[in-house]
Amino acid sequence: MADREPVLLGDRDDVAAPEASASAPSTTEARVEREPARERPARRAPSAAPATRESARPARRPGEGPTVHVAGFWRRLGAAIVDLGVIVPVALILTWVAARIGGIHLPASRTHGIDFWLDLLLASDPALVTWVAMTIGVAAVYLMVFQVTMAQTLGMRLLRMRIIDVWGDRPTVARCGARTAGYLASVATILLGFLWVGFDTEKRALHDWIAGTYVIKA
Repeated sequence: MADREPVLLGDRDDVAAPEASASAPSTTEARVEREPARERPARRAPSAAPATRESARPARRPGEGPTVHVAGFWRRLGAAIVDLGVIVPVALILTWVAARIGGIHLPASRTHGIDFWLDLLLASDPALVTWVAMTIGVAAVYLMVFQVTMAQTLGMRLLRMRIIDVWGDRPTVARCGARTAGYLASVATILLGFLWVGFDTEKRALHDWIAGTYVIKA
Protein backbone atom coordinates (compact mmCIF):
# COMPACT_ATOMS: atom_id res chain seq x y z
CA MET A 1 0.00 0.00 0.00
CA ALA A 2 1.42 3.38 -1.03
CA ASP A 3 2.44 5.78 1.71
CA ARG A 4 -0.07 8.53 2.33
CA GLU A 5 0.86 12.14 2.49
CA PRO A 6 0.61 13.66 5.98
CA VAL A 7 -2.58 15.57 6.68
CA LEU A 8 -2.36 19.36 6.42
CA LEU A 9 -4.20 21.16 9.20
CA GLY A 10 -5.74 24.37 7.96
CA ASP A 11 -8.50 26.68 9.37
CA ARG A 12 -11.69 24.91 10.39
CA ASP A 13 -14.77 25.59 8.26
CA ASP A 14 -17.29 23.91 10.56
CA VAL A 15 -17.50 26.79 13.08
CA ALA A 16 -21.04 28.04 13.53
CA ALA A 17 -21.70 31.18 11.52
CA PRO A 18 -22.87 34.31 13.38
CA GLU A 19 -26.58 35.01 13.43
CA ALA A 20 -27.85 36.78 10.36
CA SER A 21 -28.92 40.37 10.82
CA ALA A 22 -30.07 43.16 8.70
CA SER A 23 -26.65 44.70 8.70
CA ALA A 24 -24.92 41.47 7.65
CA PRO A 25 -22.44 42.02 4.85
CA SER A 26 -23.21 40.85 1.37
CA THR A 27 -21.94 37.60 -0.08
CA THR A 28 -19.06 39.38 -1.78
CA GLU A 29 -18.06 41.17 1.41
CA ALA A 30 -18.21 37.92 3.40
CA ARG A 31 -15.95 36.25 0.94
CA VAL A 32 -13.43 39.07 1.17
CA GLU A 33 -13.43 38.94 4.96
CA ARG A 34 -12.59 35.18 4.85
CA GLU A 35 -9.71 35.58 2.44
CA PRO A 36 -7.07 36.36 5.13
CA ALA A 37 -8.02 33.16 6.94
CA ARG A 38 -7.31 31.16 3.79
CA GLU A 39 -3.91 32.79 3.33
CA ARG A 40 -2.62 31.63 6.71
CA PRO A 41 0.19 29.14 6.27
CA ALA A 42 -0.82 25.55 6.72
CA ARG A 43 0.75 23.53 9.49
CA ARG A 44 2.07 20.03 8.94
CA ALA A 45 0.83 17.47 11.42
CA PRO A 46 3.58 15.96 13.54
CA SER A 47 4.55 12.40 12.72
CA ALA A 48 2.98 9.83 15.01
CA ALA A 49 6.07 7.56 14.96
CA PRO A 50 9.20 8.99 16.61
CA ALA A 51 12.43 8.94 14.63
CA THR A 52 14.39 5.79 15.21
CA ARG A 53 18.04 5.66 16.13
CA GLU A 54 19.02 4.35 12.70
CA SER A 55 17.01 6.95 10.78
CA ALA A 56 18.41 9.77 12.91
CA ARG A 57 21.99 8.71 12.20
CA PRO A 58 23.30 10.38 9.02
CA ALA A 59 24.37 8.03 6.26
CA ARG A 60 28.11 7.65 5.91
CA ARG A 61 29.92 7.71 2.62
CA PRO A 62 33.15 5.98 1.63
CA GLY A 63 36.12 7.83 3.09
CA GLU A 64 34.20 9.28 6.05
CA GLY A 65 34.93 6.46 8.50
CA PRO A 66 37.68 6.33 11.12
CA THR A 67 41.31 6.12 10.08
CA VAL A 68 42.49 2.53 9.70
CA HIS A 69 45.72 0.83 8.65
CA VAL A 70 45.56 -1.87 6.00
CA ALA A 71 47.47 -5.11 6.48
CA GLY A 72 50.39 -5.76 4.14
CA PHE A 73 51.33 -8.73 2.00
CA TRP A 74 53.53 -10.62 4.47
CA ARG A 75 51.08 -10.36 7.35
CA ARG A 76 48.27 -11.63 5.13
CA LEU A 77 50.51 -14.43 3.82
CA GLY A 78 51.16 -15.55 7.38
CA ALA A 79 47.43 -15.62 8.07
CA ALA A 80 46.84 -17.63 4.89
CA ILE A 81 49.40 -20.23 5.98
CA VAL A 82 47.63 -20.61 9.31
CA ASP A 83 44.28 -21.01 7.54
CA LEU A 84 45.70 -23.60 5.16
CA GLY A 85 47.02 -25.46 8.21
CA VAL A 86 43.37 -25.90 9.21
CA ILE A 87 41.77 -26.42 5.79
CA VAL A 88 44.17 -28.93 4.22
CA PRO A 89 44.17 -31.53 7.05
CA VAL A 90 40.36 -31.44 7.28
CA ALA A 91 40.09 -31.85 3.49
CA LEU A 92 42.54 -34.79 3.55
CA ILE A 93 40.57 -36.53 6.28
CA LEU A 94 37.29 -36.09 4.41
CA THR A 95 38.92 -37.25 1.18
CA TRP A 96 40.22 -40.38 2.89
CA VAL A 97 36.74 -41.12 4.25
CA ALA A 98 35.16 -40.59 0.82
CA ALA A 99 37.83 -42.77 -0.81
CA ARG A 100 37.16 -45.59 1.65
CA ILE A 101 33.44 -45.40 1.05
CA GLY A 102 33.71 -45.08 -2.74
CA GLY A 103 36.64 -47.46 -3.16
CA ILE A 104 38.82 -44.95 -5.05
CA HIS A 105 42.57 -44.52 -4.66
CA LEU A 106 45.59 -43.08 -6.44
CA PRO A 107 47.23 -45.29 -9.07
CA ALA A 108 50.41 -47.08 -8.02
CA SER A 109 53.63 -45.36 -9.05
CA ARG A 110 57.24 -45.48 -8.04
CA THR A 111 57.60 -41.72 -8.27
CA HIS A 112 55.25 -38.97 -7.22
CA GLY A 113 56.90 -36.00 -8.88
CA ILE A 114 55.20 -33.11 -10.56
CA ASP A 115 54.78 -35.08 -13.78
CA PHE A 116 52.80 -37.72 -11.87
CA TRP A 117 50.38 -35.17 -10.46
CA LEU A 118 50.02 -33.36 -13.78
CA ASP A 119 49.15 -36.62 -15.51
CA LEU A 120 46.49 -37.31 -12.88
CA LEU A 121 45.11 -33.81 -13.24
CA LEU A 122 44.91 -34.05 -17.03
CA ALA A 123 43.32 -37.47 -16.77
CA SER A 124 40.78 -36.22 -14.19
CA ASP A 125 41.73 -38.98 -11.77
CA PRO A 126 38.79 -39.63 -9.40
CA ALA A 127 40.96 -39.59 -6.28
CA LEU A 128 42.55 -36.26 -7.18
CA VAL A 129 39.24 -34.74 -8.26
CA THR A 130 37.71 -35.81 -4.94
CA TRP A 131 40.53 -34.18 -3.00
CA VAL A 132 40.22 -30.93 -4.99
CA ALA A 133 36.44 -30.86 -4.49
CA MET A 134 36.79 -31.52 -0.77
CA THR A 135 39.43 -28.81 -0.40
CA ILE A 136 37.28 -26.24 -2.19
CA GLY A 137 34.22 -27.20 -0.16
CA VAL A 138 36.02 -27.09 3.19
CA ALA A 139 37.71 -23.79 2.32
CA ALA A 140 34.41 -22.20 1.24
CA VAL A 141 32.61 -23.25 4.44
CA TYR A 142 35.56 -22.21 6.61
CA LEU A 143 35.85 -18.77 5.02
CA MET A 144 32.12 -18.09 4.95
CA VAL A 145 31.49 -19.10 8.55
CA PHE A 146 34.36 -17.14 10.08
CA GLN A 147 33.87 -14.06 7.90
CA VAL A 148 30.17 -13.83 8.76
CA THR A 149 30.51 -14.57 12.48
CA MET A 150 33.84 -12.92 13.33
CA ALA A 151 34.83 -10.80 10.30
CA GLN A 152 38.19 -12.61 10.44
CA THR A 153 39.58 -16.09 9.94
CA LEU A 154 41.60 -17.92 12.56
CA GLY A 155 44.80 -16.81 10.86
CA MET A 156 43.65 -13.20 10.82
CA ARG A 157 42.71 -13.40 14.47
CA LEU A 158 46.12 -14.80 15.37
CA LEU A 159 47.93 -12.03 13.47
CA ARG A 160 45.52 -9.29 14.61
CA MET A 161 43.63 -8.48 11.44
CA ARG A 162 39.98 -8.15 10.52
CA ILE A 163 37.80 -7.47 7.52
CA ILE A 164 35.78 -4.28 6.95
CA ASP A 165 33.75 -2.90 4.09
CA VAL A 166 34.33 0.45 2.36
CA TRP A 167 32.35 2.23 5.12
CA GLY A 168 34.43 0.75 7.91
CA ASP A 169 31.69 -1.64 9.10
CA ARG A 170 31.61 -5.40 9.37
CA PRO A 171 30.98 -7.01 5.98
CA THR A 172 27.44 -8.13 5.33
CA VAL A 173 26.53 -11.72 4.50
CA ALA A 174 26.32 -10.78 0.81
CA ARG A 175 29.80 -9.27 0.88
CA CYS A 176 31.16 -12.34 2.67
CA GLY A 177 29.62 -14.53 -0.01
CA ALA A 178 31.13 -12.42 -2.78
CA ARG A 179 34.50 -12.44 -1.01
CA THR A 180 34.41 -16.23 -0.65
CA ALA A 181 33.61 -16.61 -4.35
CA GLY A 182 36.40 -14.14 -5.07
CA TYR A 183 38.90 -16.55 -3.56
CA LEU A 184 38.12 -18.96 -6.39
CA ALA A 185 38.81 -16.18 -8.88
CA SER A 186 42.13 -15.47 -7.15
CA VAL A 187 43.07 -19.16 -7.38
CA ALA A 188 41.92 -19.36 -11.01
CA THR A 189 44.38 -16.60 -11.94
CA ILE A 190 47.27 -18.89 -10.84
CA LEU A 191 47.35 -17.15 -7.45
CA LEU A 192 47.89 -13.74 -9.06
CA GLY A 193 44.78 -12.51 -7.28
CA PHE A 194 46.57 -13.07 -3.95
CA LEU A 195 49.94 -11.74 -5.11
CA TRP A 196 48.24 -8.52 -6.20
CA VAL A 197 48.23 -7.43 -2.54
CA GLY A 198 51.98 -6.77 -2.79
CA PHE A 199 51.52 -4.35 -5.70
CA ASP A 200 48.18 -2.70 -4.99
CA THR A 201 48.37 0.74 -3.38
CA GLU A 202 45.46 -0.13 -1.06
CA LYS A 203 46.81 -3.64 -0.28
CA ARG A 204 43.64 -5.27 -1.61
CA ALA A 205 43.53 -8.69 -3.23
CA LEU A 206 41.27 -9.57 -6.14
CA HIS A 207 38.59 -10.94 -3.80
CA ASP A 208 38.71 -7.68 -1.82
CA TRP A 209 38.01 -5.67 -4.96
CA ILE A 210 35.19 -8.04 -5.93
CA ALA A 211 33.50 -7.83 -2.51
CA GLY A 212 34.35 -4.19 -1.68
CA THR A 213 36.34 -5.05 1.45
CA TYR A 214 39.64 -4.25 3.16
CA VAL A 215 41.82 -6.27 5.53
CA ILE A 216 43.05 -3.95 8.29
CA LYS A 217 45.18 -4.26 11.39
CA ALA A 218 42.99 -4.91 14.40
